[in-house]
Amino acid sequence: MCDDFGVTTQRWVSLAEEPDLLEVAYSFDEEERQASFMQGDLIAALAPARRIQRLWPECFLVLMEGDQAIARAVSIPFSNIGEDRATLPDSGWDGVVVWAAEDALDRRKPTTLCVLEIAIDPRSRGLGISADALSALRRVGRSLGYESLVAPIRPPDKAKEPRVPMEQYVWRQRSDGLPADRWLRVHVRAGGVVDRIAPFSMVVVGTLEQWRTWTGLPFDEDGLIDVPGALVPVVASLDLGVATYTEPNIWVRHAVAPDHPADSAH
Repeated sequence: MCDDFGVTTQRWVSLAEEPDLLEVAYSFDEEERQASFMQGDLIAALAPARRIQRLWPECFLVLMEGDQAIARAVSIPFSNIGEDRATLPDSGWDGVVVWAAEDALDRRKPTTLCVLEIAIDPRSRGLGISADALSALRRVGRSLGYESLVAPIRPPDKAKEPRVPMEQYVWRQRSDGLPADRWLRVHVRAGGVVDRIAPFSMVVVGTLEQWRTWTGLPFDEDGLIDVPGALVPVVASLDLGVATYTEPNIWVRHAVAPDHPADSAH
């Protein structure tokens, strides 16, 4: 897509508008995704891309630059009504996927949109696309009449300090008062507010052999094992022959009403 001067421009497109973009949406990070140990999170099997496309295509956005996908922003709706859902779940990402699946089965009307993933082509990172993705998802939530946009965020810089408790990490700030973590900082700049810690947001359990395949590490001792990319150590048991990764995330809540010029400009 080009503007009046022949310059290629960017546009967010939902799978409801262009269903054929599903494969294109994953074209820029296939190798990176396959290498991740996070593929062992069984709850993720409830929300594969094709199911989201079938049930909630308007909640799956792809950022196109000409005929190339350079980012995707994936979300799912769920109901936040009821005593059992008075607060966002301790089980974070996994928990909200289960809630959304339950709501779809029970035909329960959603009230809230949850960010599952924002992924950007490595060649386009550092250009402000993450903030633009949040604006695009807020617009989706607003158009569907939802109350808010929430995100169980996975702060990437935490992987450099896996032994630091998340409860301590989340409140670190720079001299300007913004969060020290770059991804949490994007959310706060976009108007997000930290709601609470999700202590077991994503859980991966696998045999020691699976962990060796996923990570290239020997997994030949008991106890805590630091894995590259993991926010906390993996707990291994030689007697049981398994290792468990219990990842904490940070729940952030956004209002869906326009709060930035970028939200109102589209």
